[in-house]
Amino acid sequence: MTTITLDGAAIRDEAAFHAASRAAFGFNDHVAPTMDSWIDALSYLRDDEGMTKFRLKPNEVLEIVVTNAAAMKAAVPDLLEEIAFCIGGINERYEDYGEKPALKLVLK
Repeated sequence: MTTITLDGAAIRDEAAFHAASRAAFGFNDHVAPTMDSWIDALSYLRDDEGMTKFRLKPNEVLEIVVTNAAAMKAAVPDLLEEIAFCIGGINERYEDYGEKPALKLVLK
């Protein structure tokens, strides 16, 4: 399983989340700092789109670990909920195409 880590203590707003995501996922220049672009980029992890630095195998999962999640939840509770919601939606996209879910969110 491939893992990326986001430091929840450093994520105090949506801009900080997108900056941390860009660094962790290796988003290409076409991925804008928006949730729509974040969703799109993570919806193609098993394709040859090059939107991230990752190319997952058919059953591989990318684990997104948010350390200091309590600090992030205190600072931006709606954002943490949105991330979890979006990951669920992304995994549904994979399942709609007959694939296994590609993302797992772990809060520490």
